[in-house]
Amino acid sequence: MNQRHSQDLDLNIARARLILAPATLLSIYIDVAKPDLTPWFRLTGGALEIDRYAFAVLMLHLVYSAAVHVLTNLRPADARFVTITAMFDVAFAIVVAIFTEGPTSPSYAFFAFAIIAAGCREGFRATLVITACSTLAYLALILLSAAPGRPHGYVMRPVYLAITGYLIGFLGQQRINFEARVRELETAAERRSIARSLHDGYIQALAAVNLRLSGCRQLLQRGQTSTALGQLAELQTGVAREYDEVRSYVRFLADHEVPPAPSRDPARTLFEFQTSFRARGEKAEQILLILLEGLRNTVRHAQARAAVIRTTEGGDAIHITMDDDGVGFSKTETRPWSIASRVAELGGEMRIVEATSPGAHLAIQLPAE
Repeated sequence: MNQRHSQDLDLNIARARLILAPATLLSIYIDVAKPDLTPWFRLTGGALEIDRYAFAVLMLHLVYSAAVHVLTNLRPADARFVTITAMFDVAFAIVVAIFTEGPTSPSYAFFAFAIIAAGCREGFRATLVITACSTLAYLALILLSAAPGRPHGYVMRPVYLAITGYLIGFLGQQRINFEARVRELETAAERRSIARSLHDGYIQALAAVNLRLSGCRQLLQRGQTSTALGQLAELQTGVAREYDEVRSYVRFLADHEVPPAPSRDPARTLFEFQTSFRARGEKAEQILLILLEGLRNTVRHAQARAAVIRTTEGGDAIHITMDDDGVGFSKTETRPWSIASRVAELGGEMRIVEATSPGAHLAIQLPAE
């Protein structure tokens, strides 16, 4: 459990503790039973009457609850603080039992609260410890207050408390185990998602950079310096764009910033694929990667409602067209360099089509086998 969620849980427990004393005061005030557990104090009570000792204990518990709530708000509770509050919860339950015990005593709620708080916060073992302490202390109080030679009528209450504590501890541990398993599955899913993003996105982009650099080297070897410089300029622009995306992605993973929401949900873009071509294994893989990169570019940048990607084979060429109704290319924007590098590697051509309809329109021609 991370620190923020742990503090939220401690705050909820502290808020619940604040309710105990006022609720108990109300229940005692309307209860017609008179406290009859201990013979050591002359207790009063009954309908619309509260014993002064019980009132003082409950007011003290309210002050204690408020102090714990304030401290929990100020800083996260550590293990020592949790242990101390658990001890005080059990102690208050015992004292409340002394001054309020009767056929309808509210002290049972204080014992149950101490056990539930341990079950929510610490797990099965800690819950059993709190249950054992509460049960033994409650049983000792009942046995000590019983008249000599006569069993007390409340002797089974500690047994019920022990059963309740065990069930709370067991269910609390199952909840902790379930949350741990959920976190493991979420972590594994996040790792797979990151791995897919790196493999299908940025690793492919690096591979495209490598291919583009190889092409530039061949151009330089053939003395085509101006063409090579143009290719390098496009490559530099593409690398800068990928760098910005990687930096944004890393900062998003680190929760330093959240990427701004696109004006249109990319998941709402409706894609239509019409694909029919023949190619050998390596070339077919490159063509499919070109189609995949076209889809990614549309999702990332186009803000389109619909997109159509077609692949047809005619004569001695394979034709690929990519059309969407999004924002289109700006006048200063270069061609999609990742797609361009793959097209160049296959000996093909790519051009941006000027169309009357809005959006981006690409036309690619590749030599057929």
